[in-house]
Amino acid sequence: MQRLLILLAMIAASLRAGDIAAVDAIFAKFTQGASPGCALGVYKDGRMLYTKGYGLANLESQVPITPATVFDIGSTSKQFTAASILLLEKQGKLRLSDDIRKYVPELAYYSGSGAGTVTILNLLNHTSGIRDYLTLFEMAGIPIDGVTNDDTALAILARQKALNFPPGTEFLYSNSGYFLLSIIVKRVSGKSLRDFAQENIFGPLEMKHTLYRDDHRLLIPNRALAYEPKAEGFELDVSYFEQLGDGAVHTSVEDLLAWDENFYTGKVGGSDLLSEMQQPGKLVTGKLLEYAKGLDVTTYRGLPAARHGGAWGGYRAELLRFPQQHFSVACLCNLGAANPSRLAEQTADIFLADQMKPKQSEPTRRPQSGEAGGEGTATSGDMSAYAGDYLCDELGAIYRLAIVNGKLSLAAILDEGGFPRDTMPSGLDQLGEDQFVIRSRGMRLRFTKDAHARPVSFVANAGRTRGLVFTRVAGK
Repeated sequence: MQRLLILLAMIAASLRAGDIAAVDAIFAKFTQGASPGCALGVYKDGRMLYTKGYGLANLESQVPITPATVFDIGSTSKQFTAASILLLEKQGKLRLSDDIRKYVPELAYYSGSGAGTVTILNLLNHTSGIRDYLTLFEMAGIPIDGVTNDDTALAILARQKALNFPPGTEFLYSNSGYFLLSIIVKRVSGKSLRDFAQENIFGPLEMKHTLYRDDHRLLIPNRALAYEPKAEGFELDVSYFEQLGDGAVHTSVEDLLAWDENFYTGKVGGSDLLSEMQQPGKLVTGKLLEYAKGLDVTTYRGLPAARHGGAWGGYRAELLRFPQQHFSVACLCNLGAANPSRLAEQTADIFLADQMKPKQSEPTRRPQSGEAGGEGTATSGDMSAYAGDYLCDELGAIYRLAIVNGKLSLAAILDEGGFPRDTMPSGLDQLGEDQFVIRSRGMRLRFTKDAHARPVSFVANAGRTRGLVFTRVAGK
């Protein structure tokens, strides 16, 4: 450990003092008072160029963040899931062209406009059309901060009868795809994704403090807790999910150096696998995507880059790589309000300024399909005709619409037996005739009426989930 500290001190001494001061200034807000913060790792030519912790890993015991602090990296985990699948392909145990039902027969043979074969490659590229299970959880009233596992996630996906779109025709980021990849790893290898990745990736790369967390009771040394800001201070926000694939890797900026360097050495997987991992996806039209397999393959200020961010609970993460410069930035945070993607970019700006194009202002982002926002007027007139109970078989949930404080609202979400799951009312705003939005839930509803102009059903779209049908319960 002493030799490592001496080496890091020598490396830091070789940096320009102005660069160090500029980097520290970017993260200074996390060192003011007792605040959660971030760990930073700057990698150059296979070594740690600069690393530091800013803020606290644990507010209760005042433990500071260090380069060895372990964080949940959320969706940044997807690249390890993708690598696991490609290793199994290399071992001859599966093909990316395989129908996923070969390994997950619980899934439906989808009908309607979303019919078609879903392949493993579709899952890797986010072109499957499978509805996002996290959105389905929320729509079904399953607590997003409760304990869930493989069975919970697989059960709700097995209920789905349709896709968002025919496989390969669109790109739509879906956590379901990477969760299903974890199931495929388990069924093909006979080992959990946690054990497979340990034996084939983390162990060989000597990432001694990295693992997939598949048990919410598991104790992880040096782990940072995660927080959300509130009016006064912070509150704890850690996940109790036990399903894997779309997230759940816990690691440090020190360990990520070994994984980052593997993209140059090919120690795990070899150059062919790593090249395949970074091959952009393609739609059936031939259009190339910026998403490859667990990585966004893009550019930043004119430089080719491979990257992926992550967010779950109060954890935030970014691993940003510039292959031509053999330079990367890892930024892992335990504060939900942190933006490690931007922090990593600002850090790269300092070290690669002379190789980058001038900064350009970013365009204003428009609300995406299914998000709250955009056009619409407040609900007006008599909305009581829309009130009633509506059942969605694919969610196993009933939506109770009622007039609450004079406003049409989603008054409660019930299970199929009529027992409440979520009783926090959410108001509906009218967008047009028979069209509404629940802004607090990012959900749009389009109603269908019978010959007597009585609403009998509606279709709900929410972010990464489209086309869920709710039918009025008789007599309700």
